Amino acid sequence: MAVDTRRIVVLISGSGTNLQALIDAQNTSALPNARIALVLSNRKAAYGLTRASHATPPIPTAYLALQPFLKANPGKTRADYDIEVARIVVRAKPDLVVLAGWMHVLSEAFLDVVSGARTLPGEEPVQQPIAVINLHPALPGAFDGAEAIQRTYAAFQKGEVERGGAMVHRVVKEVDRGEPVIVREVEIHKGEPIEAFEERLHRTEWKIIVEGTKKILDEVRPL
Repeated sequence: MAVDTRRIVVLISGSGTNLQALIDAQNTSALPNARIALVLSNRKAAYGLTRASHATPPIPTAYLALQPFLKANPGKTRADYDIEVARIVVRAKPDLVVLAGWMHVLSEAFLDVVSGARTLPGEEPVQQPIAVINLHPALPGAFDGAEAIQRTYAAFQKGEVERGGAMVHRVVKEVDRGEPVIVREVEIHKGEPIEAFEERLHRTEWKIIVEGTKKILDEVRPL
C-alpha cells in the first residue's frame, strides 16, 4: 500500500542555503518519502524564493512581511501577523514546519494555531498538532536570539567559550529554548577570521537541518 508523502513547510528570510539542503534531500535516503509543500518568506527579495521556484518540480511559494501587513491593516498587531502566517502554513497541511533562517520571532498566537489549540474562522481544524522546529547557529542555552555567530566568535576571542556550534530545536514560546533535536559542536581555531568559522558552521547547519527534519518526521509520520 502506498504511503502518503510527508509534507514540509519551510519558512525563510534570506538566501536559502539551508532550504537548498532540504530541497536536495527530498525523497532521498536522507529525507525519504518527503517533499516541501510550501516555502514562505517574510522578505520579498529573499533568494530562497528563487531556489524554490527553480526546484524540480517547482515548490509553491508565499510572501508575507510584518511591516507591509501592519501598514495595510491599521489596528492589527504583531500577533495578528503571526496568525496570518499560521493561516498560510496550515492551509498547506504540513506534517512539519521548519524555520530555516526565518528572522522573525513567532509568538504564541502562531503556535496556538499550528498546535490545533485555536481554529481560525473559515479554516479547517488542525487534526494533529503540527511540529515546528528551528535551526539556530549556537549551542543550547549559549547565545539565544540574533547575531549568535558573531556573539559566539566574540566570546571565543575573550576566552569565554572554547567552541561554537549549531542546533535544531523544537519551537516554544521562549526564543531558542525549545528541546534540542540535533546538536553539533563546531570548533573555532585561534587566529582564524570569523568568515572561516562561519563557513564551517554553515556546512554543519546544512547537515543537521536535514537530520533534524528526518528525525521529527519519523516521529510524527513514521514510514
